[in-house]
Amino acid sequence: MTDTLTIALWATNLSVPVNGLAGWASRVEAKMAEAAEAGAKILIMPEYASEQWLSFKPAGLEPTGEIAWMAGQAPEALALLKPLPEKYGVALLAGSMPWAADNGFRNRAWLLLPDGRAVPQDKMALTPGELDPDNWDLATGDEIHIVEWEGMRLATLICLDVEMPALSNLLAPQNIDLLMVPSMTYTLSGYSRVFGCAKARAVELMSAVAATGCVGAAPGTTQNDQNVSGCAVYMPCETELGFTGIHSTVGPVEGDEADGKQGDGPFLIARDIPLEIIRQKRAGAAEVWPGAWTAAHVSVTTD
Repeated sequence: MTDTLTIALWATNLSVPVNGLAGWASRVEAKMAEAAEAGAKILIMPEYASEQWLSFKPAGLEPTGEIAWMAGQAPEALALLKPLPEKYGVALLAGSMPWAADNGFRNRAWLLLPDGRAVPQDKMALTPGELDPDNWDLATGDEIHIVEWEGMRLATLICLDVEMPALSNLLAPQNIDLLMVPSMTYTLSGYSRVFGCAKARAVELMSAVAATGCVGAAPGTTQNDQNVSGCAVYMPCETELGFTGIHSTVGPVEGDEADGKQGDGPFLIARDIPLEIIRQKRAGAAEVWPGAWTAAHVSVTTD
């Protein structure tokens, strides 16, 4: 069982153009190598890291066709990434990408493990833009995947999903060691919602929570002409864990600050996340945590 965990979080700068999927995958591989060199066991990329593909989209592609086009690229992109975890000994949460499903296209994140597994996670709470038929019209997911790897229990909630307490209630009895939150936020307010709720989830779930998002704007984008984000790892607010619930963080980079000025984007190595101490807290040693509390005995009345 893993007692402490070091991970890498990459707030990908989308404003760097790529000349095809091979170029994009090469960029990811460089970060995998950097993560491995730093001793990280997991590299986490943001939601819609795939939007960078729009820098080589076909001429004349309408905004309403972008999701289908990216979904068409996604299987090849995934195939290019699959060998990397075994090569570097680092698990990869490869951000999210549109993916064709029975009910349309879903916003899907892929967790690729060194043992060869590829575990999908679909976004379940969609933004108005993701539900708009005239923009990025997507279908909702309906399942949370718990991944067991090297003695850890991992889960992923994509962006808006981490803001939904109902999903936190479903996860609370699952003894999650690390919740990963890939995100894409247009403004500082969006960043603050996602990262603020990620910190709250660390308290509610008595687990570590890692969040990262995109910065900059992808060449060829029609939907997201700026992105604001950073990287952070949160923990329960316990005395032995440093009181504040913050393990490590890189603050938000404004969208216009990222373009051409941040290189690949902020890259955080979060060292020695104390998973075993957090497990002990979750098992009953926490100061006040009541466990997976459902409020089943509580009713709501109007007076």
